[in-house]
Amino acid sequence: MRALCWAGTDELAVREVPDPELRNAQDMIVRVRRSATCGADLALLGGRTPFLAVGDVLGHEFLGEVVEVGPEVRRHRPGDRVVVCAAVSCGACWFCRQGLFACCDNGSTGPAVTEAAWGQPTGGCYGHPGALGGFAGSHAEYVRVPYADVGAFRVPEPVSDDRAVFASDAAPTGWMGAELGGVGPGDVVAVWGAGAVGQLTAGAALLRGAERVIVVDRHDDRLRMVQRHVGAEPLNYRYVDVAAELRERSGGRGPDVCVEAVGAEAEAPGRWGGGADRPLALREAVHSCRKGGTVVVLGTWTGFVDAFPLGAVMNKGLSVRSSRQHGQRWIPMLLDRMARDELRTEHLATHRLPLERGTEGYALFRDRADGCVRAVFSP
Repeated sequence: MRALCWAGTDELAVREVPDPELRNAQDMIVRVRRSATCGADLALLGGRTPFLAVGDVLGHEFLGEVVEVGPEVRRHRPGDRVVVCAAVSCGACWFCRQGLFACCDNGSTGPAVTEAAWGQPTGGCYGHPGALGGFAGSHAEYVRVPYADVGAFRVPEPVSDDRAVFASDAAPTGWMGAELGGVGPGDVVAVWGAGAVGQLTAGAALLRGAERVIVVDRHDDRLRMVQRHVGAEPLNYRYVDVAAELRERSGGRGPDVCVEAVGAEAEAPGRWGGGADRPLALREAVHSCRKGGTVVVLGTWTGFVDAFPLGAVMNKGLSVRSSRQHGQRWIPMLLDRMARDELRTEHLATHRLPLERGTEGYALFRDRADGCVRAVFSP
């Protein structure tokens, strides 16, 4: 089959790779219909993640059609249209039973790596090297889906592929950001980052009843998208003092909830203990949040950061929460909202390309060129 493979630092190539096969009774094979780029892939593209090898297939956000199921798969059959959670989790360990699917004990085939880096193993993820399971990615014609009954969900008929594909990762991540922040009616929420996750976090906050939601970014085109498609307030940090403006829009106190949806810089030098990341947006979120408020770290981080304002966290009485997304908890609800037209995501697919043009799609996405928010590939 054809797949978009890592070919070296900042290099991708569409290559022929072996077709995936069922390895366990709970596996199934999905023919990919849509696969989206994600900011978390940029560190991989730049070759800044250990254990990545030439030929590894990237991509973790996808939707497709079931073509083969293992003997213990009960919820799916060939022909089903499914969206697959980006996180690989067993559904049976203690953490999965608590709803902490991204913390799964059995979702990775290489737990020793994350145990050494983070103290404990975590769940897996498609399209990441051995540290997060080593599962082949979704920028391909077919994907093997382990624990299929846990991680795959049938898509309601009214929901288009272009909308549903974001239920794989970006939408549950955004919903989790609002939930970790405890966003409720009357809250003022600030979100750093107007990419897909930032926009969907803002949308989730509004659906949960927030009074005002303000999205901070530096790209005017993305902020116009926030205003038009999400209904949140734009704030371009190039033109204003962000903390002062947020105090002005929140009764002089600062936002109740501040969500950092930017993550580590793709070009930052440090990954997996090889150097410090630079949490510029996170520092601003901590300083801007009202006393006693909540800061949610939603962006992708893999190593450690220096100059984190712990003094502000303690003296302001802030709560800081974070996680990779536990999508299995929210994907059915999000698909229902998509079917009722309460959650619209297709505007995020600013560029739709065949898989053969995957290299071009990633260049657009990495450089934010031509207003690219997400490139979506069709094999």
